[in-house]
Amino acid sequence: MFDRIDHVGIVVADIDSALAVYGETFGMELVHREVREDLGLEIALLAVGESHVELLVPLSEDSVIAGAGHGLHHLAYGVPDIDAALAQLGERGVELIDSVPKSGVRSSWIAFVHPHATGGVLTELVEAAEE
Repeated sequence: MFDRIDHVGIVVADIDSALAVYGETFGMELVHREVREDLGLEIALLAVGESHVELLVPLSEDSVIAGAGHGLHHLAYGVPDIDAALAQLGERGVELIDSVPKSGVRSSWIAFVHPHATGGVLTELVEAAEE
């Protein structure tokens, strides 16, 4: 079902300071940065081999990650077909947050598995956009 670790999401207080650490100190390349007003987030993706670190900063108190604190937020796995993955998980009785994929970063499709189903880890499924 999963074919790779797509990214690790980390909530940070200040995205520019975090970019200095992850980018300049650790040598990770910034590959994408955007503000998602609809989610109340600023997001930056940094390359780590074929995977990414996703830095997230809430822009308001009604952000989708408001109250999440700082640090590890979620683990995202790549899937070749998100609809098929969601169907398989549903058939297996896995508690989902999203039963239908939604638009993600860089034209990807995403859906979340509830932390109750994974021992407390928020899990994201990512179907990469066709290039």
